[in-house]
Amino acid sequence: MALPLLLPSEPPGSGSVLAGATAPLSPPQPWAWPVPRLLCQRPRGHVWGQMATWASCQRDEYRGFILLITFLIYTCYHMSRKPISVVKSRLHHNCSEMIQPIGDTHRLNDTTWCNWAPFDQSNYKELLGAVDNAFLVAYAIGMFISGIFGERLPLRYYLTAGMLLSGLFTSLFGLGYFWNIHALWYFVLIQICNGLVQTTGWPSVVTCVGNWFGKGKRGLIMGIWNSHTSVGNILGSLIAGVWVDEQWGLSFVVPGIITAVMGLVTFFFLIEYPEDVDCSPPQHHGELEENGDNAEDPGNGPHSNRGNGRESAVTLSKEPSAQPAAISFFGALWIPGVVEFSLCLLFAKLVSYTFLYWLPLYIFNVVHFTAKESGDLSTLFDVGGIAGGILAGLISDYTNGRATTCCVMLILAAPTMFLYNYVGQSGISISIVMLLTCGALVNGPYALITTAVSADLGTHKSLKGNAKALSTVTAIIDGTGSIGAALGPLLAGLISPTGWNNVFYMLITADILACLLLCRLVYKEILGWRSSLSRDRGSSVALTHAR
Repeated sequence: MALPLLLPSEPPGSGSVLAGATAPLSPPQPWAWPVPRLLCQRPRGHVWGQMATWASCQRDEYRGFILLITFLIYTCYHMSRKPISVVKSRLHHNCSEMIQPIGDTHRLNDTTWCNWAPFDQSNYKELLGAVDNAFLVAYAIGMFISGIFGERLPLRYYLTAGMLLSGLFTSLFGLGYFWNIHALWYFVLIQICNGLVQTTGWPSVVTCVGNWFGKGKRGLIMGIWNSHTSVGNILGSLIAGVWVDEQWGLSFVVPGIITAVMGLVTFFFLIEYPEDVDCSPPQHHGELEENGDNAEDPGNGPHSNRGNGRESAVTLSKEPSAQPAAISFFGALWIPGVVEFSLCLLFAKLVSYTFLYWLPLYIFNVVHFTAKESGDLSTLFDVGGIAGGILAGLISDYTNGRATTCCVMLILAAPTMFLYNYVGQSGISISIVMLLTCGALVNGPYALITTAVSADLGTHKSLKGNAKALSTVTAIIDGTGSIGAALGPLLAGLISPTGWNNVFYMLITADILACLLLCRLVYKEILGWRSSLSRDRGSSVALTHAR
């Protein structure tokens, strides 16, 4: 039974959006500026849900807040994944370059005294690859399941539990240093558990953002927002680099603590639905297209009327009892484009995650930088990824061609990776330029598919307004991509003993396959552009004759 709540009388002219859709909204009073509603969650009878009606909705401010908090959430997820790539070069490196401490029990001619068992063996690359693969295989398997749970559980609770557990397992990996653990099974088990709980992140944050944003300018907005992946990688590398040469365990413990703290922030401040704070939901495809309205988001269409859009959005607001049913796994597969983009992401993520996990070690072995210098230089790849994601989103919005944008960037990425391997290490300036370019071209398509494309397909017009498919579609696309993310570092660990050139040939092959999988969708987009140009020309001719 809902607790009775005595509400204070509202100031004059401060009516809620839902209370009077046709009346103009008054300027927000100081007390009405949006503040995160603690524990603002369904059911609507919840005391905090009732308190949300005290102030009128300022949707733009809430949208900005949702972008910020979900940005920080997934930054923490990626920050906790990155340290392993930096610490690899510390777990096994050339001990002859170091001075053996006095009192050390190792033999004088022992070249592995400074390494961390069990990674002090000659097959250390395969063992490090097994640790990577434990995380990535668990992540790929768990991702297909996570989307199903994400549609059926409150996202705030789901994300909070995931972040707390991610922080715990990340810290446990680093505590192996302080507890002097040298058993391979311990590190593999921790990575499996961490991979499973980290699947709570991506479907949840994309669904939350999708709940607040329609299709208008989605590519640019999500391109900027998706920089959290690269920002997390950069922070993870920098934090790990502080302690990698001394106490590498802290390279994991510190990101783990930060992730857990962010989980508590998520619990208190995340707002899952616009309706939870009496805001109108965004308009996607189904509702408007059935009514013949071309605007997919209020105020974003070229012929939209802001007042009518606001009124229409209010009428589409759904109470909890009217929520549509979640889509099935196989039902999501029938959405046009899901299979092609999923398989494309498999190969695109294979390339991206191979760089993520092996680039610092590649720089360490080829250029002979220190572990910290290699980790710091590798962050340039992620800096380029930020620019690539934003550029891909901007171009795809302008051209309305998601598949074509991805395909062009993938085509350019193949020769860029080839050049980086052969000339990228000839000088620090060339290396910086090549790393930035590779990062932009490799991560641009990956970022576009996992954000704007996933949101587009999760709110596809064939779903007739049922946005409940967003979490499942996101999980299918990213889960399939995670299979590639698991294969890439594993193949790199197996191929790298034969030479780094072969690793880059593998990456270039995967890049070409990703491009080929989009050919059908690119062809459809080209036909759509030709049809649009024909209509425009016909309209121009008709207008000329009318004059």
